[in-house]
Amino acid sequence: MPFEHLLTMEEITIISNYYPPEKGAAANRIEQLALKLHQNNYKVTVICPLGNYPKGTLFSEYKGKFFVSETIHNITVKRLWIYPSVSKNVLIRIVSILSFSTCLFFYLAFKKTTKKVVVQSPPLLLSFIAVFVLSFKKKKIILNVSDLWPLAAIELKALKKNSFSHRFSLFLEQFIYKKSDIILGQSNEIISHIHSFFPEKKCFLYRNYPDHNNAKLDFTFNENQPVKLFYAGLFGVAQGVYDLCKNIDFNTTNIELHLFGDGAEKNQILQFISDEKNNKIHFHGMLDRNELHEQIQKLDVALVPLTTRIYGSVPSKIFEYASLGFPVLYFGGGEGETIVAENNLGWVASVGNYDEINEKIREIAALQKINFLEKKKMILEQSQRVFNLNKQMSSLIENDVF
Repeated sequence: MPFEHLLTMEEITIISNYYPPEKGAAANRIEQLALKLHQNNYKVTVICPLGNYPKGTLFSEYKGKFFVSETIHNITVKRLWIYPSVSKNVLIRIVSILSFSTCLFFYLAFKKTTKKVVVQSPPLLLSFIAVFVLSFKKKKIILNVSDLWPLAAIELKALKKNSFSHRFSLFLEQFIYKKSDIILGQSNEIISHIHSFFPEKKCFLYRNYPDHNNAKLDFTFNENQPVKLFYAGLFGVAQGVYDLCKNIDFNTTNIELHLFGDGAEKNQILQFISDEKNNKIHFHGMLDRNELHEQIQKLDVALVPLTTRIYGSVPSKIFEYASLGFPVLYFGGGEGETIVAENNLGWVASVGNYDEINEKIREIAALQKINFLEKKKMILEQSQRVFNLNKQMSSLIENDVF
Protein backbone atom coordinates (compact mmCIF):
# COMPACT_ATOMS: atom_id res chain seq x y z
CA MET A 1 0.00 0.00 0.00
CA PRO A 2 1.45 3.43 -0.94
CA PHE A 3 2.81 5.38 2.08
CA GLU A 4 0.83 8.51 1.23
CA HIS A 5 -2.40 6.49 1.29
CA LEU A 6 -1.75 5.61 4.93
CA LEU A 7 -1.47 9.29 5.86
CA THR A 8 -4.72 10.52 4.29
CA MET A 9 -8.19 9.04 3.99
CA GLU A 10 -8.84 8.78 0.28
CA GLU A 11 -12.39 9.31 -0.98
CA ILE A 12 -14.22 6.82 -3.18
CA THR A 13 -17.83 6.42 -4.33
CA ILE A 14 -19.76 3.22 -5.08
CA ILE A 15 -22.83 3.28 -7.33
CA SER A 16 -25.17 0.35 -6.88
CA ASN A 17 -28.80 -0.58 -7.46
CA TYR A 18 -28.93 -2.40 -4.09
CA TYR A 19 -27.74 -1.66 -0.55
CA PRO A 20 -28.80 -2.69 2.98
CA PRO A 21 -31.26 -2.60 4.65
CA GLU A 22 -32.27 -4.28 1.40
CA LYS A 23 -31.79 -8.05 1.51
CA GLY A 24 -30.03 -10.42 -0.85
CA ALA A 25 -26.62 -11.27 -2.26
CA ALA A 26 -26.28 -8.08 -4.33
CA ALA A 27 -26.86 -5.75 -1.36
CA ASN A 28 -24.58 -7.83 0.88
CA ARG A 29 -21.84 -7.86 -1.75
CA ILE A 30 -21.76 -4.08 -2.15
CA GLU A 31 -21.91 -3.49 1.61
CA GLN A 32 -18.95 -5.85 2.04
CA LEU A 33 -16.94 -3.90 -0.54
CA ALA A 34 -17.80 -0.58 1.14
CA LEU A 35 -16.86 -1.83 4.61
CA LYS A 36 -13.56 -3.34 3.43
CA LEU A 37 -12.59 -0.12 1.66
CA HIS A 38 -13.39 1.81 4.84
CA GLN A 39 -11.25 -0.58 6.89
CA ASN A 40 -8.43 0.14 4.47
CA ASN A 41 -8.56 3.89 5.12
CA TYR A 42 -11.02 5.01 2.43
CA LYS A 43 -13.85 7.45 3.03
CA VAL A 44 -16.71 5.68 1.24
CA THR A 45 -19.92 7.10 -0.19
CA VAL A 46 -22.59 4.82 -1.67
CA ILE A 47 -25.19 6.12 -4.15
CA CYS A 48 -28.24 3.85 -4.44
CA PRO A 49 -32.06 3.96 -4.68
CA LEU A 50 -34.39 4.42 -1.73
CA GLY A 51 -34.69 1.01 -0.04
CA ASN A 52 -37.34 -1.18 -1.70
CA TYR A 53 -35.93 -4.62 -2.59
CA PRO A 54 -37.13 -7.42 -2.71
CA LYS A 55 -40.72 -6.34 -1.92
CA GLY A 56 -40.89 -3.77 -4.71
CA THR A 57 -42.34 -1.13 -2.36
CA LEU A 58 -40.48 1.59 -0.47
CA PHE A 59 -39.53 0.65 3.08
CA SER A 60 -41.51 2.64 5.66
CA GLU A 61 -38.54 4.85 6.62
CA TYR A 62 -38.17 6.05 3.00
CA LYS A 63 -41.81 6.59 2.02
CA GLY A 64 -42.70 10.12 0.97
CA LYS A 65 -39.06 11.07 0.48
CA PHE A 66 -37.18 12.06 -2.67
CA PHE A 67 -33.63 12.00 -1.29
CA VAL A 68 -32.13 10.57 1.90
CA SER A 69 -28.56 10.90 3.18
CA GLU A 70 -27.58 8.69 6.11
CA THR A 71 -24.54 7.11 7.72
CA ILE A 72 -24.51 3.32 8.24
CA HIS A 73 -21.43 1.69 9.83
CA ASN A 74 -19.29 4.75 8.88
CA ILE A 75 -20.43 4.59 5.25
CA THR A 76 -22.22 7.66 3.84
CA VAL A 77 -25.27 6.40 1.94
CA LYS A 78 -27.08 8.74 -0.46
CA ARG A 79 -30.42 7.33 -1.58
CA LEU A 80 -32.15 8.72 -4.67
CA TRP A 81 -35.81 8.44 -5.64
CA ILE A 82 -37.07 5.39 -7.48
CA TYR A 83 -40.48 4.20 -8.65
CA PRO A 84 -40.14 0.71 -7.16
CA SER A 85 -41.65 -2.37 -8.75
CA VAL A 86 -41.18 -6.12 -9.07
CA SER A 87 -44.02 -6.34 -11.59
CA LYS A 88 -43.77 -8.88 -14.41
CA ASN A 89 -45.06 -6.18 -16.75
CA VAL A 90 -42.07 -5.16 -18.88
CA LEU A 91 -43.20 -1.54 -19.28
CA ILE A 92 -43.61 -1.06 -15.51
CA ARG A 93 -40.17 -2.56 -14.89
CA ILE A 94 -38.64 -0.21 -17.49
CA VAL A 95 -40.31 2.79 -15.83
CA SER A 96 -38.85 1.65 -12.50
CA ILE A 97 -35.33 1.35 -13.93
CA LEU A 98 -35.60 4.70 -15.74
CA SER A 99 -36.83 6.50 -12.62
CA PHE A 100 -33.65 5.82 -10.64
CA SER A 101 -31.43 6.09 -13.72
CA THR A 102 -32.77 9.58 -14.44
CA CYS A 103 -32.21 10.71 -10.85
CA LEU A 104 -28.70 9.26 -10.96
CA PHE A 105 -27.92 11.06 -14.23
CA PHE A 106 -28.78 14.49 -12.80
CA TYR A 107 -27.08 13.75 -9.47
CA LEU A 108 -23.80 12.76 -11.14
CA ALA A 109 -24.01 15.58 -13.69
CA PHE A 110 -24.53 18.41 -11.20
CA LYS A 111 -23.14 17.19 -7.87
CA LYS A 112 -19.48 17.06 -6.92
CA THR A 113 -18.18 13.48 -7.21
CA THR A 114 -15.05 11.79 -5.87
CA LYS A 115 -12.16 11.19 -8.27
CA LYS A 116 -12.57 7.42 -8.00
CA VAL A 117 -15.93 5.71 -8.54
CA VAL A 118 -16.88 2.03 -8.43
CA VAL A 119 -19.84 1.28 -10.71
CA GLN A 120 -21.77 -1.95 -10.21
CA SER A 121 -23.03 -3.83 -13.28
CA PRO A 122 -25.66 -5.14 -13.88
CA PRO A 123 -28.15 -3.42 -14.14
CA LEU A 124 -26.78 -2.53 -17.56
CA LEU A 125 -28.72 0.69 -18.18
CA LEU A 126 -27.78 2.01 -14.76
CA SER A 127 -24.08 1.27 -15.22
CA PHE A 128 -24.20 2.80 -18.73
CA ILE A 129 -25.60 6.10 -17.42
CA ALA A 130 -23.07 6.21 -14.59
CA VAL A 131 -20.11 5.44 -16.87
CA PHE A 132 -21.39 7.88 -19.53
CA VAL A 133 -21.49 10.84 -17.11
CA LEU A 134 -18.36 9.92 -15.17
CA SER A 135 -16.28 9.51 -18.35
CA PHE A 136 -17.14 13.10 -19.35
CA LYS A 137 -16.10 14.27 -15.89
CA LYS A 138 -12.73 12.47 -16.25
CA LYS A 139 -13.23 10.25 -13.19
CA LYS A 140 -11.38 7.00 -12.58
CA ILE A 141 -14.07 4.42 -13.30
CA ILE A 142 -13.77 0.99 -11.67
CA LEU A 143 -16.45 -1.25 -13.17
CA ASN A 144 -17.50 -4.17 -10.94
CA VAL A 145 -19.09 -6.85 -13.15
CA SER A 146 -20.92 -9.55 -11.22
CA ASP A 147 -22.92 -11.04 -14.15
CA LEU A 148 -22.67 -10.80 -17.92
CA TRP A 149 -25.58 -8.98 -19.50
CA PRO A 150 -27.10 -9.36 -22.03
CA LEU A 151 -25.52 -12.84 -22.34
CA ALA A 152 -27.19 -14.06 -19.12
CA ALA A 153 -30.56 -12.73 -20.29
CA ILE A 154 -30.24 -14.76 -23.50
CA GLU A 155 -29.36 -17.92 -21.55
CA LEU A 156 -32.32 -17.35 -19.20
CA LYS A 157 -34.57 -16.76 -22.24
CA ALA A 158 -35.47 -13.32 -20.90
CA LEU A 159 -34.18 -11.73 -24.13
CA LYS A 160 -34.40 -12.89 -27.73
CA LYS A 161 -31.09 -13.17 -29.56
CA ASN A 162 -30.52 -10.54 -32.28
CA SER A 163 -33.66 -8.63 -31.29
CA PHE A 164 -33.49 -4.84 -31.05
CA SER A 165 -33.29 -5.07 -27.25
CA HIS A 166 -30.41 -7.53 -27.52
CA ARG A 167 -28.45 -5.40 -29.99
CA PHE A 168 -29.06 -2.26 -27.89
CA SER A 169 -27.88 -4.09 -24.76
CA LEU A 170 -24.73 -5.21 -26.57
CA PHE A 171 -24.00 -1.56 -27.40
CA LEU A 172 -24.43 -0.57 -23.74
CA GLU A 173 -22.25 -3.48 -22.59
CA GLN A 174 -19.34 -2.70 -24.91
CA PHE A 175 -19.57 1.03 -24.10
CA ILE A 176 -19.13 0.49 -20.34
CA TYR A 177 -16.18 -1.88 -20.90
CA LYS A 178 -14.49 0.58 -23.26
CA LYS A 179 -14.92 3.65 -21.04
CA SER A 180 -13.95 2.04 -17.73
CA ASP A 181 -10.38 2.44 -16.52
CA ILE A 182 -10.31 -0.84 -14.58
CA ILE A 183 -12.73 -3.77 -14.55
CA LEU A 184 -13.35 -6.18 -11.68
CA GLY A 185 -14.90 -9.53 -12.62
CA GLN A 186 -16.30 -12.03 -10.14
CA SER A 187 -15.19 -14.95 -12.33
CA ASN A 188 -12.44 -15.85 -14.78
CA GLU A 189 -15.18 -16.35 -17.39
CA ILE A 190 -16.25 -12.72 -17.02
CA ILE A 191 -12.68 -11.53 -17.50
CA SER A 192 -12.24 -13.76 -20.59
CA HIS A 193 -15.49 -12.37 -22.03
CA ILE A 194 -14.37 -8.75 -21.55
CA HIS A 195 -10.95 -9.48 -23.05
CA SER A 196 -12.68 -10.91 -26.14
CA PHE A 197 -13.82 -7.31 -26.83
CA PHE A 198 -10.90 -5.36 -25.35
CA PRO A 199 -7.79 -7.57 -24.99
CA GLU A 200 -5.69 -4.82 -23.38
CA LYS A 201 -8.24 -3.77 -20.75
CA LYS A 202 -6.95 -3.96 -17.16
CA CYS A 203 -9.08 -6.60 -15.44
CA PHE A 204 -8.81 -8.14 -11.98
CA LEU A 205 -10.56 -11.09 -10.38
CA TYR A 206 -12.74 -9.97 -7.46
CA ARG A 207 -14.54 -12.87 -5.83
CA ASN A 208 -17.54 -12.21 -3.60
CA TYR A 209 -15.88 -13.51 -0.43
CA PRO A 210 -17.75 -12.78 2.81
CA ASP A 211 -16.18 -11.58 6.03
CA HIS A 212 -17.73 -13.43 8.97
CA ASN A 213 -16.85 -13.70 12.63
CA ASN A 214 -16.54 -17.47 12.91
CA ALA A 215 -15.88 -17.46 16.66
CA LYS A 216 -19.60 -17.97 17.37
CA LEU A 217 -20.10 -20.98 15.09
CA ASP A 218 -21.69 -23.93 16.89
CA PHE A 219 -21.07 -27.30 15.26
CA THR A 220 -23.07 -29.40 17.75
CA PHE A 221 -25.42 -32.04 16.27
CA ASN A 222 -28.23 -34.47 17.13
CA GLU A 223 -27.73 -37.93 15.64
CA ASN A 224 -31.45 -38.75 15.80
CA GLN A 225 -32.56 -35.83 13.62
CA PRO A 226 -33.20 -36.18 9.86
CA VAL A 227 -30.68 -34.66 7.46
CA LYS A 228 -31.65 -31.03 6.96
CA LEU A 229 -31.07 -29.34 3.62
CA PHE A 230 -31.69 -25.62 3.24
CA TYR A 231 -31.96 -22.89 0.62
CA ALA A 232 -31.63 -19.22 1.57
CA GLY A 233 -32.04 -16.38 -0.89
CA LEU A 234 -34.21 -15.17 -3.74
CA PHE A 235 -37.10 -17.31 -4.98
CA GLY A 236 -36.73 -16.26 -8.59
CA VAL A 237 -36.91 -17.86 -12.02
CA ALA A 238 -33.13 -18.25 -12.22
CA GLN A 239 -32.98 -20.25 -8.97
CA GLY A 240 -35.91 -22.61 -9.69
CA VAL A 241 -36.74 -23.38 -6.03
CA TYR A 242 -40.38 -24.16 -6.88
CA ASP A 243 -39.33 -26.88 -9.34
CA LEU A 244 -36.86 -28.15 -6.77
CA CYS A 245 -39.65 -28.59 -4.20
CA LYS A 246 -41.72 -30.50 -6.75
CA ASN A 247 -38.91 -32.81 -7.85
CA ILE A 248 -37.04 -33.75 -4.68
CA ASP A 249 -37.86 -37.31 -3.60
CA PHE A 250 -38.97 -36.85 0.01
CA ASN A 251 -40.60 -40.28 0.24
CA THR A 252 -37.54 -42.54 0.15
CA THR A 253 -35.04 -40.39 2.06
CA ASN A 254 -34.93 -39.17 5.64
CA ILE A 255 -34.48 -35.48 4.81
CA GLU A 256 -36.10 -32.11 5.42
CA LEU A 257 -35.91 -28.98 3.25
CA HIS A 258 -35.83 -25.58 4.97
CA LEU A 259 -36.49 -22.45 2.90
CA PHE A 260 -35.48 -18.89 3.82
CA GLY A 261 -36.15 -15.89 1.59
CA ASP A 262 -38.65 -14.12 -0.61
CA GLY A 263 -39.33 -13.51 -4.28
CA ALA A 264 -41.54 -14.18 -7.30
CA GLU A 265 -42.04 -17.91 -6.62
CA LYS A 266 -42.92 -17.53 -2.93
CA ASN A 267 -46.70 -17.93 -3.31
CA GLN A 268 -46.32 -20.94 -5.64
CA ILE A 269 -44.05 -22.62 -3.11
CA LEU A 270 -46.43 -21.96 -0.21
CA GLN A 271 -49.36 -23.23 -2.28
CA PHE A 272 -47.44 -26.39 -3.20
CA ILE A 273 -46.58 -27.10 0.45
CA SER A 274 -50.25 -26.62 1.38
CA ASP A 275 -51.68 -28.69 -1.49
CA GLU A 276 -49.26 -31.58 -1.04
CA LYS A 277 -49.47 -31.42 2.78
CA ASN A 278 -45.69 -31.82 2.67
CA ASN A 279 -44.47 -31.67 6.25
CA LYS A 280 -40.86 -32.12 5.15
CA ILE A 281 -40.66 -28.65 3.58
CA HIS A 282 -40.41 -25.84 6.14
CA PHE A 283 -40.87 -22.23 5.00
CA HIS A 284 -39.27 -19.60 7.26
CA GLY A 285 -39.59 -16.44 5.16
CA MET A 286 -37.03 -13.63 4.91
CA LEU A 287 -34.74 -13.24 7.93
CA ASP A 288 -32.13 -10.68 8.87
CA ARG A 289 -28.65 -11.93 7.91
CA ASN A 290 -27.47 -12.42 11.49
CA GLU A 291 -30.69 -14.19 12.46
CA LEU A 292 -30.40 -16.38 9.35
CA HIS A 293 -26.88 -17.43 10.31
CA GLU A 294 -28.15 -18.38 13.76
CA GLN A 295 -31.01 -20.44 12.36
CA ILE A 296 -29.02 -22.38 9.79
CA GLN A 297 -26.42 -23.54 12.34
CA LYS A 298 -28.94 -26.27 13.21
CA LEU A 299 -28.99 -27.47 9.58
CA ASP A 300 -26.65 -29.69 7.56
CA VAL A 301 -26.29 -28.95 3.82
CA ALA A 302 -26.86 -25.81 1.73
CA LEU A 303 -28.50 -26.02 -1.69
CA VAL A 304 -27.11 -23.72 -4.39
CA PRO A 305 -29.30 -24.14 -7.51
CA LEU A 306 -29.58 -22.51 -10.92
CA THR A 307 -32.15 -23.44 -13.56
CA THR A 308 -29.57 -23.13 -16.32
CA ARG A 309 -25.81 -22.81 -16.63
CA ILE A 310 -25.11 -19.07 -16.91
CA TYR A 311 -21.74 -18.19 -18.40
CA GLY A 312 -19.73 -15.98 -16.06
CA SER A 313 -21.94 -16.57 -13.04
CA VAL A 314 -20.44 -17.83 -9.79
CA PRO A 315 -23.10 -17.73 -7.03
CA SER A 316 -21.70 -15.90 -4.00
CA LYS A 317 -23.57 -18.42 -1.83
CA ILE A 318 -20.72 -20.87 -2.46
CA PHE A 319 -18.27 -18.63 -0.60
CA GLU A 320 -20.89 -17.52 1.94
CA TYR A 321 -21.65 -21.05 3.10
CA ALA A 322 -18.06 -22.27 2.91
CA SER A 323 -17.07 -19.45 5.29
CA LEU A 324 -19.75 -20.73 7.70
CA GLY A 325 -18.52 -24.30 7.36
CA PHE A 326 -21.47 -25.65 5.35
CA PRO A 327 -21.10 -28.32 2.67
CA VAL A 328 -23.11 -27.44 -0.44
CA LEU A 329 -25.07 -29.38 -3.00
CA TYR A 330 -24.43 -27.33 -6.13
CA PHE A 331 -26.21 -27.67 -9.45
CA GLY A 332 -25.44 -24.59 -11.49
CA GLY A 333 -22.62 -25.72 -13.77
CA GLY A 334 -19.76 -23.56 -14.99
CA GLU A 335 -17.00 -22.07 -12.88
CA GLY A 336 -18.99 -22.52 -9.67
CA GLU A 337 -19.01 -26.28 -10.21
CA THR A 338 -15.23 -26.26 -10.59
CA ILE A 339 -14.77 -24.26 -7.37
CA VAL A 340 -16.96 -26.68 -5.36
CA ALA A 341 -15.24 -29.76 -6.77
CA GLU A 342 -11.63 -28.54 -6.55
CA ASN A 343 -12.02 -27.32 -2.96
CA ASN A 344 -14.04 -30.34 -1.73
CA LEU A 345 -16.91 -28.12 -0.64
CA GLY A 346 -19.64 -30.75 -1.08
CA TRP A 347 -21.51 -32.38 -3.96
CA VAL A 348 -22.13 -31.41 -7.59
CA ALA A 349 -25.06 -32.42 -9.82
CA SER A 350 -25.88 -31.46 -13.40
CA VAL A 351 -28.16 -28.45 -13.94
CA GLY A 352 -31.81 -29.52 -14.13
CA ASN A 353 -31.04 -33.24 -13.82
CA TYR A 354 -33.35 -34.17 -10.95
CA ASP A 355 -32.48 -37.87 -11.16
CA GLU A 356 -28.87 -36.96 -10.44
CA ILE A 357 -29.87 -34.42 -7.79
CA ASN A 358 -31.97 -37.04 -5.99
CA GLU A 359 -29.10 -39.52 -6.26
CA LYS A 360 -26.80 -36.99 -4.50
CA ILE A 361 -29.48 -36.31 -1.87
CA ARG A 362 -29.77 -40.04 -1.12
CA GLU A 363 -25.99 -40.14 -0.77
CA ILE A 364 -26.15 -37.19 1.64
CA ALA A 365 -29.06 -38.69 3.63
CA ALA A 366 -27.07 -41.90 4.18
CA LEU A 367 -24.34 -40.04 6.10
CA GLN A 368 -24.10 -40.02 9.89
CA LYS A 369 -24.36 -36.67 11.65
CA ILE A 370 -20.74 -37.04 12.78
CA ASN A 371 -19.76 -37.05 9.09
CA PHE A 372 -21.33 -33.61 8.65
CA LEU A 373 -19.42 -32.33 11.67
CA GLU A 374 -16.14 -33.51 10.13
CA LYS A 375 -17.05 -31.98 6.74
CA LYS A 376 -17.97 -28.64 8.33
CA LYS A 377 -14.65 -28.34 10.13
CA MET A 378 -12.70 -29.25 6.99
CA ILE A 379 -14.65 -26.80 4.79
CA LEU A 380 -14.26 -24.00 7.33
CA GLU A 381 -10.47 -24.48 7.37
CA GLN A 382 -10.35 -24.59 3.54
CA SER A 383 -12.44 -21.43 3.30
CA GLN A 384 -10.17 -19.51 5.67
CA ARG A 385 -7.13 -20.53 3.61
CA VAL A 386 -8.47 -19.95 0.12
CA PHE A 387 -11.40 -17.50 0.25
CA ASN A 388 -9.72 -14.69 2.18
CA LEU A 389 -11.33 -11.29 1.62
CA ASN A 390 -8.61 -9.32 3.44
CA LYS A 391 -5.84 -10.78 1.27
CA GLN A 392 -7.89 -10.15 -1.88
CA MET A 393 -8.54 -6.51 -0.93
CA SER A 394 -4.89 -5.88 0.04
CA SER A 395 -3.75 -7.28 -3.32
CA LEU A 396 -6.15 -5.02 -5.25
CA ILE A 397 -5.05 -1.93 -3.31
CA GLU A 398 -1.38 -2.79 -3.87
CA ASN A 399 -2.16 -3.03 -7.62
CA ASP A 400 -3.62 0.49 -7.51
CA VAL A 401 -7.14 -0.69 -8.43
CA PHE A 402 -8.89 1.61 -5.95
